[in-house]
Amino acid sequence: MTTTALVVFTRDLRVHDNPTLRGAVDAADRVVALFVIDERIADSGFGCPNRAAFLADCLHDLDAGLRRLGSFLVMRRGDPIDQIAQLADRLDASSIHVSLDWSAYAQRRSERLRARLTADGRALVEYAETIPLVPPGSVHPQDKDHYSVFTPFHRRWSQAVVRTPLDAPERISSRRVDRGSVPTVMELGGGNPAPELPAGGETAGRARLDAWMRDAVHQYADHGDDLSADATSHLSAYLHFGCVSPVEVAARAGDSAGGAALVRQLAWRDFHLQVLAARPDASRRDYRGRGDRWRRGGEDFVAWSEGRTGIPIVDAGMRQLVREGWMHNRTRMIVASFLTKHLYVDWREGAAYFLNHLVDGDIAQNQLNWQWVAGTGTDTRPNRVLNPIRQAERFDPHGTYVRRYVDELASIGGRRVHRPWDLSPEERAELDYPYPVVNLDDARRAFHTARGETPDAP
Repeated sequence: MTTTALVVFTRDLRVHDNPTLRGAVDAADRVVALFVIDERIADSGFGCPNRAAFLADCLHDLDAGLRRLGSFLVMRRGDPIDQIAQLADRLDASSIHVSLDWSAYAQRRSERLRARLTADGRALVEYAETIPLVPPGSVHPQDKDHYSVFTPFHRRWSQAVVRTPLDAPERISSRRVDRGSVPTVMELGGGNPAPELPAGGETAGRARLDAWMRDAVHQYADHGDDLSADATSHLSAYLHFGCVSPVEVAARAGDSAGGAALVRQLAWRDFHLQVLAARPDASRRDYRGRGDRWRRGGEDFVAWSEGRTGIPIVDAGMRQLVREGWMHNRTRMIVASFLTKHLYVDWREGAAYFLNHLVDGDIAQNQLNWQWVAGTGTDTRPNRVLNPIRQAERFDPHGTYVRRYVDELASIGGRRVHRPWDLSPEERAELDYPYPVVNLDDARRAFHTARGETPDAP
């Protein structure tokens, strides 16, 4: 008797090193691949134009990859539980294969799917090792369900046994079924994506990975924070959508200092995922409350979001976000610290704005990184305040990054670009650039006072 397995793609949009796909291929004679456009997500506004455009690329590329293996991607839209169960019934699937994920919504979705398929008498096979490198719960303290500090987590994480990367299946035999159509960006959420948004999909992701591993990875430890060099891998969106595997990235990183620095970033990714798995409410509630009485929105928030704060490094980062749908990690820290600790605006507002633009917008990474910077998360120094000027002079010493994104300051050279208010009145008159929305020293002292501590030295 010929058997059929149904494999459901979620945030694992690849054919290489995909244990979920491989498990389905090994479990049955034929495999049908399914992706469901979840209307609750698509219609909620979470699916921003940048991620919608990137996802459309991913799905078209996944369909092409499956076709090369002899299969294709089936598309459905609606409630994922209903769509999965209905297709499983139509195929009389012997098993349904899906990758685990750990946001609050993903955990509820998994619970509903288990209950539905159990009631239908279908076998559900879930894979914890497809999306992360080390799955949540694999390492934890003796007396807790997760680590709340990165360093001890990283120590245990580094000792965990990691599976070997898998090749793509040689061939996939499928079944005749109504395929539906792979969606366009408009069908996934509409809107205009960022003008310099990268192409999505496994093909583009693997090409970027190959190119970066050939040379740039060896310089990453020394230049990863160099804003002008733009020396990071730019793999975050491909990791978020599962176009590339973190297991394969780690396996290919090598033994250089740059490779070790890259793997450490993957550890941070898994660290935040295991926090969210244990504390799903951390996506919207303070992980560690500090008694803050945050400000909400206002003109300062608008200036921040538009890149018009008068602090060049902050404005450069915010304009990069709008132009590319992405921002350098160092700049993400700077702009988040400025919003939460100089303007004292609620971290949730900044996190929501990021999710409206970031092509790599990920609940675990975005929300918990914002909490880390705001001092409500896992940072062991919750009241630290990043001085944006010092950060700029350290990581963009020649002002190259600022001039790249802030056109008004393109003619200013050297360190002066970070302090345009130090220019002469005549020089300033030639600039169409605002004065700072806040005095950095006064704002820092006000933040420390609000947190109930004596302000430190600037």
